Amino acid sequence: MRVDIEGLTVERSGATLVREVDLRAGEGELVGLVGPNGSGKSSVLRCVYRASRPTSGTVRIDGDDLFALTPREGARRLAALPQEQAGEFDFTVDEIVAMGRLPHQRAAARTSEADRAACAAALRRVGAAHLAGRGFRTLSGGERQRVLIARALAQEPRVLVLDEPTNHLDIAQQLEVLALVRESGLTVLTALHDLNLAAVHCDRLHVISGGAIVASGAPHDVLTPALLAEVFGVRAHRVRHPETGAVQLLFDRLPALPSLPSRPSAI
Repeated sequence: MRVDIEGLTVERSGATLVREVDLRAGEGELVGLVGPNGSGKSSVLRCVYRASRPTSGTVRIDGDDLFALTPREGARRLAALPQEQAGEFDFTVDEIVAMGRLPHQRAAARTSEADRAACAAALRRVGAAHLAGRGFRTLSGGERQRVLIARALAQEPRVLVLDEPTNHLDIAQQLEVLALVRESGLTVLTALHDLNLAAVHCDRLHVISGGAIVASGAPHDVLTPALLAEVFGVRAHRVRHPETGAVQLLFDRLPALPSLPSRPSAI
């Protein structure tokens, strides 16, 4: 199932947060959205998982306008892991994952054996079956992300949207989470802060700056020193991963511009 975003513009309180964004995530692709803080990544994704409505433009899933779908039908096609997660109640892991089955249940229907089987299978798939009875608040960051991915898998969507899924995770947890996402087989659209993770795990990247897409393509084509200097304000050195051959980046500060000689004051 593919995702097509066409002419997406988001305006809030007189400010344009996103301007005429076009991007595509093809069937089974892992597509990354990268850019500096405040560039518009989350604003785009919030429109894709319907937490926010765009001022203009469309989001289509397999050609269907996402905002024309009922909430239930939209949730059957697309699951999301936003940055902000409600944490007021200490649900158990089982209860968290069971929330993913709501789009498939009739109103006030009890959880069926089929629902329970889907939840258990999702937890096994992410290696978190042993956490089933634990309180969500007691889990580590990496364990929480595994459980949230399990909830998304239990939802049985075709598209998964992730907003900075590796934030606050250690290196091993970051790699584990992205490997789980890659192995899901879903069409995935994700915002990532770490450009090296994006380069290794994403099939294609869209670079956003000032609310507009400024580059799109394969990571090795997009992450050039010139673009990184312009968009991120850093000097980048490209190297190849010794095993995968993926582009990896080493960063340092751009050299300071030479100061101009001061002019003598006029008398």
